[in-house]
Amino acid sequence: MHHTAVFAPPSLPGVADSVLDLIGETPVVRLNRLAPAGGAQVVVKLEGRNPGGSAKDRPALALVRDAEASGALRPGAAIVESTSGNTGIGLALVGRVTGHPVVIVHGGTMSPEKLAVLRLYGAELIEADWAAGPDDPDNPRAVADRIAIERSGWRSHQYDNPANPGAHYRHTGPEIWRQTGGRITHLVAGIGTGGTISGTGRYLREVSGDQVRIVGANPTGSTYGGGLPGIVRVEGVGTTWPRSHWPQNLDTSVPHEIRTIPDDVAAATVRDLAAQEGLLVGPSSGLAVAVALEVAADLDERHVVLAIAPDSGTNYLTLLAR
Repeated sequence: MHHTAVFAPPSLPGVADSVLDLIGETPVVRLNRLAPAGGAQVVVKLEGRNPGGSAKDRPALALVRDAEASGALRPGAAIVESTSGNTGIGLALVGRVTGHPVVIVHGGTMSPEKLAVLRLYGAELIEADWAAGPDDPDNPRAVADRIAIERSGWRSHQYDNPANPGAHYRHTGPEIWRQTGGRITHLVAGIGTGGTISGTGRYLREVSGDQVRIVGANPTGSTYGGGLPGIVRVEGVGTTWPRSHWPQNLDTSVPHEIRTIPDDVAAATVRDLAAQEGLLVGPSSGLAVAVALEVAADLDERHVVLAIAPDSGTNYLTLLAR
């Protein structure tokens, strides 16, 4: 009797088993032309290098894995979220790989590029009204809640689910500390769901003995900085609370200060980064870097200011080309 030999697949040490294994470990680059001469170093963590194109891949994976482990997300059940784009893309990516259909409720302001990416990942898109108040049934959050119930799905609740800041506490913070050799003195991060600044900032404050100063970057029109609510034009950051939701994931004890930057300054910084540093980033990245440059202007060469760039500019080409 002949026996067919069974061969184990060869080990490939430089090859990831899944696209999900490529989430995280994003690079950090120094600004050589925009940073103040003779002053603080300004470095940027390029979260657009994640496979889904943004920092939101990190919490998306953590949200899904946590829900699967707890039984809240059953095998094959739908993932439902209301989002301006990047979290939706992260969830669509993770859902595609883990076998969950994804339903994204959006407000009609998402860039054409983000909509195209979501469709390519197979997400179902439902448009709602961002202008609707938090108690209005047409509010995107309310629509997402309703769909999750109707389809026996799982609502990820990115603004209030502690797995969001937990992902940044466990991964983003330690990466930054290691990549800067513990020399970081200031972290600048935009505030959207609150997950990035709360999780990353809390880790860096703890590991440094509270020596790293945490600075929130806030767009005009957002009330995170204490101003009156207006129109927030930078995607993925800011809040118009009390007209909109205040995230439970924002730990207001973590940032030492929050600085508000005008839209035109954020947009100009995006263009300066492309023209002078060769970095193509999105509007919320321009916001964070603008604040980082402002912070660095008052510091000397002993300081290292790191700005988190949440995504790349490829999802905003239609907007940036105007």
